[in-house]
Amino acid sequence: MAISSKSIVILLILILVSFPSKTTSQSQNKNETTKMKCGSDTGHGCRNKNEALKLKLVAIASILVTSMIGVCLPLFSRTIPALQPDTNLFVLVKAFASGVILATGYMHVLPDSFDCLRSDCLQENPWRKFPFTTFVAMLSAILTLSVDSYAMSYFKKYKLESAEGNGGRDYVHNNVKMESQNFDNSQVHGEAKCDDKASQLLRYRVVAQVLELGIIVHSVVIGLSMGASDNPCTIRPLVAAICFHQLFEGMGLGGCILQVEYGMKMKAILVFFFSLTTPFGIALGIGLSNVYSENSPTALIVVGLLNAFSAGLLNYMALVDLLAADFMGTKLQNNMKLQSWAYLAVLLGAGGMSVMAIWA
Repeated sequence: MAISSKSIVILLILILVSFPSKTTSQSQNKNETTKMKCGSDTGHGCRNKNEALKLKLVAIASILVTSMIGVCLPLFSRTIPALQPDTNLFVLVKAFASGVILATGYMHVLPDSFDCLRSDCLQENPWRKFPFTTFVAMLSAILTLSVDSYAMSYFKKYKLESAEGNGGRDYVHNNVKMESQNFDNSQVHGEAKCDDKASQLLRYRVVAQVLELGIIVHSVVIGLSMGASDNPCTIRPLVAAICFHQLFEGMGLGGCILQVEYGMKMKAILVFFFSLTTPFGIALGIGLSNVYSENSPTALIVVGLLNAFSAGLLNYMALVDLLAADFMGTKLQNNMKLQSWAYLAVLLGAGGMSVMAIWA
C-alpha cells in the first residue's frame, strides 16, 4: 500500500514533537536525581548508622594512638644514637615522611578539593567555570612563602638592631663586619656561626609551625567528613588509610619539631594539637551528623576551599622547606650515595601514600 506524502509529513511532525519531550523528561529525571543526591548522603546502598558509629569510635581511638606514636617517635630518638638529627638514618626517615606529606597534598587533599568545587550540586557559574581549587592552592603557596620570608626578615632586622645597640656591629649584605677593634678574627667567625645557627633555628621553627597549621586544617576536614558519614563501606577503608597517613605524617612533623629545640611545654602543645585534630573532627562530625550534609552546597564550598588552601600549603612545605632544604644542603650534596637512598625514600613514601588514594 502506497504511503501518501501527507502521511509522511504527519509522521515526521509526530517524531519531532515526541523527541524533545523525551529529552526533557530525561533532563528532569536527572535534575531530580541530582537534587536528591545534593540533599543528603545517599550511602550508595551501604548505609547503616549503628555500624558506622561503631567504626567511627574505633577510628577515634586508633587514629589518636597512631598519631601520637608517629609524632612522638622522632622526639624520643635522642635516646637512640642512630636516630639523632645529624645521622644518615634520620635523614632517610625524614625523606620518607616528606614524601608522605607531598603525596598527601597532591594525591588526597587536592583531588578532594576538585571533587567538592566541581560537584554537580554547585551552580555551574562560577564553580565549574573557574578553577578555584588551583587558584586557592596557588594563593596558599604564595602566602606560605610570604610567612617564611617575613619571618626571616623580621629576625634579621631584630638581630641588626640588637647588634647595633650592644656592640656597635654592622651587618652589610649578610657579611659580618666589626667596627670595634676589641674583637679578633676568631671572635668574628664565632659570632657569624652563632648567627647562622640562630637563623637556621628560626627557620626550623617557622617550618614546624606552618606545617602543623596545614596538617591541622586538612585533618579537621577529613575527620568531619568521616564523622558525618553513615556509610560503613566508606569508613572502613578510611580508618586504615588515615592511620597510615597520620603515622608517617606525624614522623615528618616530629622530625621538624625535634630540630627546633623547643622546651617540653611547646613540644607537648604541638604534639597535642596534631594528635587530637582528626579525632576531634570525627567527634564534631558525629555531633553534627543530623544537620550536616557533606553534599550540601555550603559544605562543599567550605570543605573544598579549606582543602585547596591546605593542599597549597602542604605542597609548598614538602617541596621547598623539607625536600629542597635537605637535598640542597651540605650533608646530601657531599654524599651522593646517601642522596640516592634519600630519593628512594621519598619515592617510597610518596608511592605508599599514593596507593592509599585507592581507598581514601
